[in-house]
Amino acid sequence: MTVKDLTGVTVLFDLDGTLVDTAPDLIGTLNRLLVQRGYRPVAVAESKHLVGHGARALLEHGFAEAGAAQHEATDPALFDAFLADYVAHIADHSRPFEGAVAALERLAARGAILAVATNKRTDLSLALLDALDLTRHFAAVVGPDRVSARKPSGAHLHEAVVSAGGDPARAVMVGDSTIDTGAARDAAMPCIVAGFGYNDAAPAAMGGDATLDHYDQIDALIDRLLSAN
Repeated sequence: MTVKDLTGVTVLFDLDGTLVDTAPDLIGTLNRLLVQRGYRPVAVAESKHLVGHGARALLEHGFAEAGAAQHEATDPALFDAFLADYVAHIADHSRPFEGAVAALERLAARGAILAVATNKRTDLSLALLDALDLTRHFAAVVGPDRVSARKPSGAHLHEAVVSAGGDPARAVMVGDSTIDTGAARDAAMPCIVAGFGYNDAAPAAMGGDATLDHYDQIDALIDRLLSAN
């Protein structure tokens, strides 16, 4: 029988690049819009740095890097077209990272409260999680539209924990970017860096408290961080 030794502990997860490899579908939508407007598509492997800051930032930066003028990259009609296309293809190729689902099940069995704190809009986050049958694992899914300030503000993490019914003083963040580590520092919360994600710096240099190379390691890392606090 599993001992519920994580009862009262909230584990927060970033979404894009931490729980789910979403780059193929996000860049796929970007590429369709680029080609429609006469620009060359970009390679997914070389464009993952565009992912993780929200759909609007991905679109604006992606078009800017393709050579588009600012007024075109920030055109509201372009953003609407991006959202329509992405929703239609939101889980064509996006998949949870290896071991992620088993890790969620283990942590829940140990009594942990699980939640998502993402800069992806809440409706898009839920659409993706629903399509992958992941929503059922989480007590709350909290995008930037449901908090007073988005990551890297610690308010995003605090409010996500509270929304999930947890205590911000007993929480751990798991993310893949300096936006996540910055939010965790601001929230005075330990942070695990997903080294397999869309890292915007070397994982060891991102200011996290531990690096996760595979989800098989997450239990031991959480245990270590909680025992140190």
